[in-house]
Amino acid sequence: MKRIHWRDGVMNTFLYAQIIIVLALILFPILWMALSSLRYNVDITAYPPKLIAPVTLENYVNLVQTNNFGRIAVNSAIIVTGSTLLGMLLGVPAAYAAARFRKQGWAFLILLARMSPGILFLIPWYMVALAAQLTDNYLTLILTHTVITMPVIVWLMLSFFEELPPDMEESAMIDGCSRFQVLRLIAIPLSIPGIAVSAILSFIFSWNYFLFALVLSGSGTMPLTVAAFQFIGVSAINWGGLMAAATVISVPPMILTMFVQRWLVRGLTAGAVKG
Repeated sequence: MKRIHWRDGVMNTFLYAQIIIVLALILFPILWMALSSLRYNVDITAYPPKLIAPVTLENYVNLVQTNNFGRIAVNSAIIVTGSTLLGMLLGVPAAYAAARFRKQGWAFLILLARMSPGILFLIPWYMVALAAQLTDNYLTLILTHTVITMPVIVWLMLSFFEELPPDMEESAMIDGCSRFQVLRLIAIPLSIPGIAVSAILSFIFSWNYFLFALVLSGSGTMPLTVAAFQFIGVSAINWGGLMAAATVISVPPMILTMFVQRWLVRGLTAGAVKG
């Protein structure tokens, strides 16, 4: 029977303690948000905080009944789906071109859009949308969210396309395939894990983004992130409603991540190692 040295036991205890501390730091705000969404405002703001308080579904009922929740959820779905599809349509060919024609510098310029503060784009976008009378319009919100999603797609897919052997593509072009056919018939099918990861991360980034929709959306196109902001008033904050809205907003990305976690990890690691 193999004996475990006391040092190994100490190291294992230390590692488990680190994991517990990290999980506590990550999960505590989420649990507190979920619990607060089931409490009355007077209990949420009580000091010292109450660990045990009456439970109520009033915050969720008000969220659904008085805030046109169904319409707002549809708005979020339209904006996120549109920006993800448009980002994939533009980002995947751009990443392939950057990989095959050694245009990483141009890809870096695209990444600057993701690295730069959103406020740099907000004012020009607002002026253009105002001049074209496209405020409170799905198209404007989809285009602005594509600024967030496309750089992520380009840089994730760039590493996948760089890993593909060029010999296979050259053989296909000798047989008469065009560059676009090579992309459609060879490169994209071989990069499905990367495409899946890119689409998932684009969905999450667009779903959570707040700034552009705050200024460019209106009553007809308001997404969930902006609707949650309505619970913050000038003189008071409806903490219960805000926590309920934040919980609802957090659920779709969490469920999506849980279902695709295996493919997400596989896709992220597949393009991370150079051959």
